[in-house]
Order: sequence, then C-alpha cells, then structure tokens
Amino acid sequence: MIQFPNGKINLGLQIMAKRQDKFHDIETVFYPIHLVDALEFIPAQAFQISTSGISMDVHPADNIIVKAYDLVKKDFPQLPLLHIQLLKKIPTGAGLGGGSSDATFMLKMLNEYFKLELTDSNLQQYAIQLGSDCPFFLKNKPCRGSGRGEILEEIKLDLSAYSFVLIKPSVHISTAWAFSQLTISQPLKLPHEIVQQPISTWKEELINDFEIPIFKEFPDLKNIKSELYQLGGIYCSMSGSGSTLYGIFETHSITQIKKAIQENKMFKQKEIFYLD
Repeated sequence: MIQFPNGKINLGLQIMAKRQDKFHDIETVFYPIHLVDALEFIPAQAFQISTSGISMDVHPADNIIVKAYDLVKKDFPQLPLLHIQLLKKIPTGAGLGGGSSDATFMLKMLNEYFKLELTDSNLQQYAIQLGSDCPFFLKNKPCRGSGRGEILEEIKLDLSAYSFVLIKPSVHISTAWAFSQLTISQPLKLPHEIVQQPISTWKEELINDFEIPIFKEFPDLKNIKSELYQLGGIYCSMSGSGSTLYGIFETHSITQIKKAIQENKMFKQKEIFYLD
C-alpha cells in the first residue's frame, strides 16, 4: 500500500499559556500544503524500514513511523511484520509537520489495509500519543488548532488562488529552546479570526510568537522574511517554530519571483519549494 503524506504550514501561532503538564496552550491555523513524502509498506518476513530522499538525523528504528506501527501492534498483535519504505521530500525539523504527517498516515494506512475498523476517535487517541500536531493530519483540512494543537475545528479557508514559496535554511532550531524564549501575552484577535479577513490585512495582524526570539538569535531568518515581502509576498511568515519561512504570492507573478530568487545570493544553499 502506498500513500503520499503532505505537509502543513501555520497561519499565525500564538502561545496562550504554559500548562501544568509542561506543554503549552496555543492558537493557530493549520493549513495543508501539497509538499509530499511517499510512504509504502508490504507484509514481510522481518520488520524493516528503509528511507531515501532527504537524509534524516534519526536511526530508522527510532523513526516516528515505527512508533506509530508499534502503538497499533500493541493493541492488534495479529498485525504482520512489514517492510516500510519512505521517500522523504518534506524537510525535517522545518516546522512543516513532515514527520507527524508520515506517522499519522501510517495509522490510517494500517487501519485501512488490515481492516482494523478503528474509529476517528480511536485514531485520534493514537495520534496525540505521537505528537501534538499529528491529529491535524487525520482531518487534513484548514483547521483552527487549540489546546496543544490537538483540539481542531475545521474552518472555511481556500488559498488555492495563490502560490507559495517555501525557504528552508540550514538552521536547526530546538523546539524546547524556542518555547523557553517566549513571553506569553493575550492577543486581541486569534488566528482563526484574522484569516477570515482579506489576506491583505494579515501582514499587520497575523503573528507567529516564535519569530521574535528566533529572529533575534538567527537574524538570517528575519532577512529572508523581509526579502520575501520585497519580492511581492502578500503574507510571509515562519511556520511553527521554524526554520522554514514561507511567502504567499499572486500566482501570475510566480515566474518572475522564481527568477528573482535564483539570482538573489541570500537564497543560495537553501532548500526552496514552489507550490502552485
């Protein structure tokens, strides 16, 4: 069986409070993007996972996909051993949810292929054990995310008329460090409210709280965001706790934007993705 797990971006990300369980309450809008991995498995005589594409700094046995398989097998010991193959295209540690998507798609694939008859609620319970943004990929539609990110409410939001440019610098940002740098304050508007306004208003109101400390520590990321606006971005931001920056552009201008980016030294040696 083969599926194509997709990534996501955050439209706004506000940290509302620190919880007693050491997590944080957040408010964000998750938006699915068509940047995909390829995930396949077949029953096998011995369990194996093999990966190709973008290299991952994790031992195969520690891959979150294996953790998803182990969670389900604990409750369904009759699951056979598998040979899992992952073609990695979504950058890792990028704020794009690639690992979370892979693991959540694995849950869905196991349920479908082996006819486990797991309900949406069952899958949700598995997903939240794997990661706070894993439940989003069960819905995989524009959603308001609150709580740890696992409380989801579908919203009406269609950005298909625009093109996206994603810039992934070679910078690793520790999520734990990023959270430790935050100053928590209560916003006047929440992201899911702001994205119902015209996109031209987002620049001044739709904020990712992580940008202040991360841009201070990594000024190159701030410069990338500024340059995306200089190129004509309608709304530009960092996704999650980084390090990917994205810009939303009018589709008719994307050819000129590609040319400008190719000629701009700031974007050299960075992963760049164009999503129409």
